[in-house]
Amino acid sequence: MSQRIIIDPVTRIEGHAKISIYLDDAGEVSDARFHVTEFRGFERFCEGRPFWEMPAITARICGICPISHLMASAKAGDGILAVDIPLAAEKLRRLMNLAQIVQSHALSFFHLSAPDLLLGFDSDPAQRNVFGLIAAAPDLARSGIRLRQFGQEIIEHLGGRKIHPAWAVPGGVRAGLSNASRMAIREKLPEALSTTRSAIGHFKTMLDKHRDEAVSFGSFDSLFLGLVGDDGSWEHYGGKMRVVDSTGAILEDHVEAARYQEIIGEAVEPWSYLKFPYYKPRGYPDGMYRVGPLARINVCRSFGTPQADDELIELRQRGGATIKASFLYHYARLVEILGSLERIAHLLNDPDLHSKRLRADAGVNRLESVGVSEAPRGTLIHHYHVDEHGLITRVNLIIATGQNNLAMNRTVAQIARRFVRGPKIAEGMLNRVEAGIRAFDPCLSCSTHAMGQMPLEISLFDADGTLLDTVAR
Repeated sequence: MSQRIIIDPVTRIEGHAKISIYLDDAGEVSDARFHVTEFRGFERFCEGRPFWEMPAITARICGICPISHLMASAKAGDGILAVDIPLAAEKLRRLMNLAQIVQSHALSFFHLSAPDLLLGFDSDPAQRNVFGLIAAAPDLARSGIRLRQFGQEIIEHLGGRKIHPAWAVPGGVRAGLSNASRMAIREKLPEALSTTRSAIGHFKTMLDKHRDEAVSFGSFDSLFLGLVGDDGSWEHYGGKMRVVDSTGAILEDHVEAARYQEIIGEAVEPWSYLKFPYYKPRGYPDGMYRVGPLARINVCRSFGTPQADDELIELRQRGGATIKASFLYHYARLVEILGSLERIAHLLNDPDLHSKRLRADAGVNRLESVGVSEAPRGTLIHHYHVDEHGLITRVNLIIATGQNNLAMNRTVAQIARRFVRGPKIAEGMLNRVEAGIRAFDPCLSCSTHAMGQMPLEISLFDADGTLLDTVAR
């Protein structure tokens, strides 16, 4: 008799979603879906606003990663002005974006995923959270909190506040970096580097402990998309798009932002508000691809910084030349923190950051522009159309989490087929399904949430609607 398991809501992710798991008559998983149940509508209500306001407006899409939208929006604004921003402004934007990667990745690893990794997927859900982590591993939890704080402080030094700084604008940035701020950042860098190296060491020891999860959490062939530099190195702000397949073969290379629609299509499904982007040449859904830390590592030749490059070699030795296991998103995230910290250290010594020329002035010179940058969760695209007065007539936003949507659904189904057995529901079994989603670090709500216990009730019904089992937490 066919059955359905509902996980609603999925916990320890940024936003609200649910998972449906469908069992066949033999109690085996026949299908699984990741439903995004919230709707925001930013693309529509931005219409009619001056494009100058778009960085500030779109930054409000997300309280966790406003900097990501700030960067992509400002770059789209640069295109409408048709200017090359001053070199100092570009480097300062890069500095803030690196700080955003550090703080967001630290949140993902230490706050959202570490309770599973350190306390165990089958541990008591009442303790399997950041507070349980603090009790079990106080030094690690404390250092993770401070690492995130370090990234946020860099953002504050540049933009005046940690969340939603009114700083990056079309044509450049509003303010530079003071010598006092530069010294304050440099003083805290050694601790941040030490914390990151320690976390990487901890994760390596976890790989053997979580061998089953490592081989079954979203391990499959897919395409990967991300930005690369002119030399094929890791990129987070500039560069151009590259697409590789699961063997590492390059399918698309150095694709300009304005050409993204040649390679990316968007599909919709009636059971989710999250769009399903896909690689156009292969069609939907065969054109499934992944973005984010794992994808950036798969598309790049090297990091371009010594410590991160050493770790990248070892990561590829463990996961393969092209890494397919989504469980290793966690590993890739930590390596990206390390590389970002190295790049921050390098930028702090850059004399261009002393320049007072931070903004290019111009009017509306183009009626359409695309801004692309790398958010912590993956490639972020802002596409704007304006009228001759600079008022927005159309907006298309392609968010990293959406681009991972097909892969997240595949991951849920793969994990469920390995761990879920009806008709009784095991807590650890369902937590593994959720943890597969957490590996992608999806950002669904695009807003901040209070810390606290999220209610969860999972019910299992048969095809006739008879309640077979219920689990609540």
